Amino acid sequence: MRDASQRRIVRAEYADSTVAVYQAYPKEIAEPALRGGTFVAPFKRERMTWIKPSFLWMMYRSGWARKPNQERILRIDLDRAGFEWALAHAALSHFQPAVHEDRAQWRAEFAECPVRVQWDPDRSLHLEPQPWRAIQVGLSGEAVDRYVDDWIVDIADVTDLARSVHAAVLDGRTDEALRRLPTERSYPLPERLRRRLGADG
Repeated sequence: MRDASQRRIVRAEYADSTVAVYQAYPKEIAEPALRGGTFVAPFKRERMTWIKPSFLWMMYRSGWARKPNQERILRIDLDRAGFEWALAHAALSHFQPAVHEDRAQWRAEFAECPVRVQWDPDRSLHLEPQPWRAIQVGLSGEAVDRYVDDWIVDIADVTDLARSVHAAVLDGRTDEALRRLPTERSYPLPERLRRRLGADG
Protein backbone atom coordinates (compact mmCIF):
# COMPACT_ATOMS: atom_id res chain seq x y z
CA MET A 1 0.00 0.00 0.00
CA ARG A 2 1.40 3.39 -1.01
CA ASP A 3 1.94 5.93 1.76
CA ALA A 4 -0.94 8.46 1.81
CA SER A 5 1.35 11.36 0.92
CA GLN A 6 2.43 9.48 -2.21
CA ARG A 7 -1.07 8.68 -3.52
CA ARG A 8 -1.42 9.79 -7.12
CA ILE A 9 -4.88 10.90 -8.14
CA VAL A 10 -5.95 12.62 -11.34
CA ARG A 11 -8.55 15.11 -10.11
CA ALA A 12 -10.21 17.43 -12.60
CA GLU A 13 -13.41 19.17 -13.52
CA TYR A 14 -14.77 17.23 -16.46
CA ALA A 15 -17.91 16.57 -18.50
CA ASP A 16 -18.86 13.76 -20.87
CA SER A 17 -16.52 14.90 -23.64
CA THR A 18 -14.22 17.54 -22.11
CA VAL A 19 -11.78 17.97 -19.24
CA ALA A 20 -10.55 21.29 -17.82
CA VAL A 21 -6.86 22.11 -17.45
CA TYR A 22 -5.13 25.35 -16.49
CA GLN A 23 -2.17 27.36 -17.71
CA ALA A 24 -0.72 30.72 -16.69
CA TYR A 25 0.69 33.19 -19.20
CA PRO A 26 1.53 36.86 -19.66
CA LYS A 27 -1.09 38.92 -21.48
CA GLU A 28 1.01 38.83 -24.67
CA ILE A 29 0.21 35.11 -25.02
CA ALA A 30 -3.13 34.95 -23.21
CA GLU A 31 -4.97 37.64 -25.17
CA PRO A 32 -4.24 36.28 -28.68
CA ALA A 33 -5.19 32.80 -27.45
CA LEU A 34 -8.51 34.05 -26.11
CA ARG A 35 -9.25 35.83 -29.38
CA GLY A 36 -8.23 32.88 -31.52
CA GLY A 37 -9.70 30.07 -29.46
CA THR A 38 -6.32 28.34 -29.46
CA PHE A 39 -2.67 29.23 -28.96
CA VAL A 40 -1.04 31.39 -31.62
CA ALA A 41 2.14 33.45 -31.83
CA PRO A 42 3.93 34.51 -29.70
CA PHE A 43 3.14 31.09 -28.16
CA LYS A 44 6.01 28.80 -29.21
CA ARG A 45 5.11 25.29 -30.26
CA GLU A 46 8.74 24.19 -30.04
CA ARG A 47 8.75 24.62 -26.25
CA MET A 48 7.26 22.12 -23.83
CA THR A 49 3.96 23.43 -22.44
CA TRP A 50 2.59 22.15 -19.12
CA ILE A 51 -1.12 21.68 -18.48
CA LYS A 52 -2.51 21.23 -14.97
CA PRO A 53 -5.97 19.85 -14.09
CA SER A 54 -5.69 21.08 -10.47
CA PHE A 55 -6.87 24.69 -10.10
CA LEU A 56 -5.20 25.11 -6.70
CA TRP A 57 -1.92 23.67 -7.93
CA MET A 58 -2.05 26.30 -10.67
CA MET A 59 -2.64 28.93 -7.97
CA TYR A 60 0.41 27.63 -6.10
CA ARG A 61 2.55 27.67 -9.24
CA SER A 62 1.44 31.16 -10.32
CA GLY A 63 1.22 32.76 -6.88
CA TRP A 64 -2.48 33.45 -7.38
CA ALA A 65 -1.74 34.97 -10.82
CA ARG A 66 0.83 37.39 -9.41
CA LYS A 67 4.17 35.89 -10.47
CA PRO A 68 5.89 37.54 -13.44
CA ASN A 69 4.67 36.18 -16.80
CA GLN A 70 1.91 34.23 -15.05
CA GLU A 71 -0.55 37.06 -14.51
CA ARG A 72 -3.34 35.56 -16.64
CA ILE A 73 -4.89 32.21 -15.74
CA LEU A 74 -6.50 30.36 -18.62
CA ARG A 75 -8.92 27.48 -18.32
CA ILE A 76 -8.69 25.23 -21.35
CA ASP A 77 -11.47 22.73 -22.00
CA LEU A 78 -9.87 19.79 -23.79
CA ASP A 79 -11.39 16.95 -25.72
CA ARG A 80 -11.16 13.99 -23.34
CA ALA A 81 -9.94 11.69 -26.11
CA GLY A 82 -7.03 14.09 -26.67
CA PHE A 83 -6.24 14.28 -22.97
CA GLU A 84 -6.14 10.50 -22.77
CA TRP A 85 -3.98 10.32 -25.93
CA ALA A 86 -1.49 12.54 -24.13
CA LEU A 87 -1.47 10.28 -21.09
CA ALA A 88 -1.10 7.18 -23.29
CA HIS A 89 1.98 8.73 -24.91
CA ALA A 90 3.55 9.98 -21.70
CA ALA A 91 6.73 9.04 -19.89
CA LEU A 92 7.07 9.65 -16.18
CA SER A 93 9.65 12.30 -15.32
CA HIS A 94 11.35 9.92 -12.89
CA PHE A 95 12.01 6.19 -12.78
CA GLN A 96 9.39 4.33 -10.74
CA PRO A 97 10.11 0.70 -9.78
CA ALA A 98 6.38 0.01 -9.44
CA VAL A 99 5.80 1.12 -13.03
CA HIS A 100 8.94 0.26 -14.99
CA GLU A 101 10.65 -3.09 -15.40
CA ASP A 102 14.03 -1.38 -15.07
CA ARG A 103 15.78 1.92 -15.70
CA ALA A 104 16.47 0.97 -19.32
CA GLN A 105 12.74 0.73 -20.01
CA TRP A 106 12.14 4.10 -18.37
CA ARG A 107 15.00 5.75 -20.30
CA ALA A 108 13.63 4.39 -23.60
CA GLU A 109 10.15 5.73 -22.87
CA PHE A 110 11.58 9.05 -21.74
CA ALA A 111 13.52 9.41 -25.00
CA GLU A 112 10.64 8.41 -27.27
CA CYS A 113 7.51 9.91 -25.73
CA PRO A 114 6.33 13.44 -26.62
CA VAL A 115 4.63 13.87 -23.23
CA ARG A 116 6.02 14.08 -19.69
CA VAL A 117 4.06 13.39 -16.54
CA GLN A 118 5.12 14.36 -13.06
CA TRP A 119 3.30 14.07 -9.77
CA ASP A 120 3.54 16.91 -7.26
CA PRO A 121 1.74 17.45 -3.95
CA ASP A 122 -1.67 18.98 -4.59
CA ARG A 123 -2.48 22.17 -2.68
CA SER A 124 -5.08 23.43 -0.23
CA LEU A 125 -6.76 26.84 -0.23
CA HIS A 126 -3.76 28.08 1.76
CA LEU A 127 -1.45 26.44 -0.80
CA GLU A 128 -0.23 23.91 1.74
CA PRO A 129 0.64 20.39 0.49
CA GLN A 130 -2.27 17.96 0.43
CA PRO A 131 -1.98 14.26 1.30
CA TRP A 132 -2.09 13.24 -2.37
CA ARG A 133 -0.24 14.13 -5.53
CA ALA A 134 -1.66 15.98 -8.53
CA ILE A 135 -0.70 15.32 -12.13
CA GLN A 136 1.17 17.81 -14.31
CA VAL A 137 1.31 17.01 -18.04
CA GLY A 138 4.08 18.41 -20.24
CA LEU A 139 3.44 18.45 -24.00
CA SER A 140 6.13 18.64 -26.66
CA GLY A 141 6.52 17.92 -30.37
CA GLU A 142 3.55 16.06 -31.85
CA ALA A 143 1.60 16.46 -28.59
CA VAL A 144 1.82 20.27 -28.73
CA ASP A 145 0.60 20.28 -32.33
CA ARG A 146 -2.35 18.04 -31.44
CA TYR A 147 -3.11 20.22 -28.41
CA VAL A 148 -3.14 23.47 -30.37
CA ASP A 149 -4.76 22.17 -33.55
CA ASP A 150 -7.19 19.48 -32.42
CA TRP A 151 -7.88 19.15 -28.70
CA ILE A 152 -8.89 22.61 -27.52
CA VAL A 153 -12.66 23.02 -27.33
CA ASP A 154 -12.72 26.32 -25.45
CA ILE A 155 -10.42 28.79 -23.69
CA ALA A 156 -11.61 31.11 -20.92
CA ASP A 157 -9.85 33.69 -18.77
CA VAL A 158 -10.33 32.77 -15.10
CA THR A 159 -7.91 35.33 -13.66
CA ASP A 160 -10.74 37.18 -11.90
CA LEU A 161 -11.87 33.92 -10.34
CA ALA A 162 -8.35 33.27 -9.08
CA ARG A 163 -8.13 36.72 -7.52
CA SER A 164 -11.60 36.55 -5.96
CA VAL A 165 -10.81 33.19 -4.35
CA HIS A 166 -7.51 34.57 -3.07
CA ALA A 167 -9.23 37.66 -1.65
CA ALA A 168 -11.73 35.46 0.18
CA VAL A 169 -8.89 33.36 1.60
CA LEU A 170 -7.03 36.46 2.80
CA ASP A 171 -10.21 37.79 4.44
CA GLY A 172 -10.83 34.49 6.22
CA ARG A 173 -13.98 33.80 4.19
CA THR A 174 -13.06 30.16 3.76
CA ASP A 175 -16.54 28.84 3.00
CA GLU A 176 -17.00 31.43 0.26
CA ALA A 177 -13.59 30.60 -1.21
CA LEU A 178 -14.45 26.90 -1.26
CA ARG A 179 -17.76 27.57 -2.99
CA ARG A 180 -15.99 29.47 -5.76
CA LEU A 181 -13.56 26.67 -6.58
CA PRO A 182 -14.07 24.48 -9.65
CA THR A 183 -15.72 21.18 -8.80
CA GLU A 184 -12.88 18.71 -9.24
CA ARG A 185 -13.32 14.98 -8.77
CA SER A 186 -11.40 11.81 -9.45
CA TYR A 187 -10.99 11.34 -13.20
CA PRO A 188 -11.95 7.83 -14.42
CA LEU A 189 -8.67 6.69 -15.93
CA PRO A 190 -8.79 3.55 -18.03
CA GLU A 191 -6.85 0.78 -16.32
CA ARG A 192 -4.09 0.78 -18.95
CA LEU A 193 -3.44 4.48 -18.28
CA ARG A 194 -3.59 4.02 -14.52
CA ARG A 195 -0.87 1.38 -14.75
CA ARG A 196 1.23 3.42 -17.18
CA LEU A 197 1.20 6.48 -14.94
CA GLY A 198 1.43 4.67 -11.62
CA ALA A 199 -1.84 6.33 -10.62
CA ASP A 200 -4.12 5.28 -7.80
CA GLY A 201 -7.80 4.68 -8.45
